[in-house]
Amino acid sequence: MSAISNPTGTPAQASAYLTSFLNKTLHIHISDGRMFVGQLKCTDNERNIILAMTHEYRQPSQRDIRLAAENHEQSGGSGNVKVDMKKRFVGLVVVPGKYIEKIEVER
Repeated sequence: MSAISNPTGTPAQASAYLTSFLNKTLHIHISDGRMFVGQLKCTDNERNIILAMTHEYRQPSQRDIRLAAENHEQSGGSGNVKVDMKKRFVGLVVVPGKYIEKIEVER
């Protein structure tokens, strides 16, 4: 996976660069900590992005972390506790450009 950088050059080159990512799987990280993973379908001048077949990932709640730690202790475990991100299928989504912090593409 690699981060998408800003291309330089003519508008035609920039358009070709964006077109190369159509239907590719992107990982879009937004400012509230969520991540969307889906296929790029469209973008606009405001950097809004439309993804299809999208899954949303978010950090586990403090309650979930506490429960995982308690279960780990009760089972006699020691060391760090692993708690997975929450995942749900959201389908077709519009990710507002103003909240996007990082975009990665699966190669």
